[in-house]
Amino acid sequence: MPSLGPVVGPPGQKGPPGAKGPPPPDLRPIPLGQPQGPRRIDDFRGERREYQENGRTVFREPDRLIIRDPSGQAFVRHNEVNRFRYGARDVQFGRMGNDYRTVVIRPDGSQIITITTPDGRLLRRIRRGPDGREIIIIDNSFRPAPRPGMALGVGGFFVTLPPPMIRIPQDRYIVEAEYAPPEVIYETLMAPPVERIDRRYTLDEIRYSPTVRDRMPRIDLNTINFATGSWEVAPDQVEKLRVIADGINRAVSANPREVFLIEGHTDAVGSDIDNLSLSDRRAEAVAQILTEQFQVPPENLTSQGYGEQYLKVPTQGPEIQNRRVTARRITPLLTGQSNNVPPPPPGVRPR
Repeated sequence: MPSLGPVVGPPGQKGPPGAKGPPPPDLRPIPLGQPQGPRRIDDFRGERREYQENGRTVFREPDRLIIRDPSGQAFVRHNEVNRFRYGARDVQFGRMGNDYRTVVIRPDGSQIITITTPDGRLLRRIRRGPDGREIIIIDNSFRPAPRPGMALGVGGFFVTLPPPMIRIPQDRYIVEAEYAPPEVIYETLMAPPVERIDRRYTLDEIRYSPTVRDRMPRIDLNTINFATGSWEVAPDQVEKLRVIADGINRAVSANPREVFLIEGHTDAVGSDIDNLSLSDRRAEAVAQILTEQFQVPPENLTSQGYGEQYLKVPTQGPEIQNRRVTARRITPLLTGQSNNVPPPPPGVRPR
């Protein structure tokens, strides 16, 4: 998998080759106690810096990178360790060869260890208990063998698979949180893939390959409504996330290696770069609330924004249903285990 190159430099780097303007910040976590900044995308435009690198256009914000390749594809990346700072006793930074190592130390002595490449890509996330025992939650360091359907693309390898054959009721494949009882929420979070998984996928492949993610059912958090251009969750909507948090906490209690992807989306109003940044911040805001308000372990969550790429309602105008966040379990994709795949209905031959 090709590196993105030095788009996020090590501490002290004075900027990418040929870049103009002030020295770009890296994607290390924000120090404890430092304000998180504005909550509307309008406030970030003045801080965004644009430059060209290796044929790509890079947009750098104080805490995010948006990269557009020559084909026009774009993706956003941020350092998720910022979410782990909540309630931490200390945060330590170090180097492991060419990579970066961040250790978040909690009051009970447990640690969350995150290892990233110089360009901010996650390699490993590990939980180390007070007794020194370690659990690898995410291993994004392996390289899948090339095979048909793999191509160099957004974020590394982009995987193209046939659309999955949905053998379960549509309303159990895409669950609307507003109408689903808690048990359905939990069953959806723990549902197996809708098709057998033939191998393990990297987190990068899952993030940037919709046909891989579509193997897992999802929950649309339509109880959370965002104002145009904002990622702030209104106080009166926070409690509506409790049922999702309860389901995730129940799953993690049974298996501490479970990983859930929180996805952010926007409507089609505004520029694609604004919308990528905005959607990523919406996903992170929901993940942060799940931890700070409902004690969901932050290391069992990962978040990603997709901008206006996957509209729920196909319109170029303002649409509140498109300004949404979704959640799905991705553990089977990360591990390559597809236990209990639903059987095909009568008369349908499995592929």
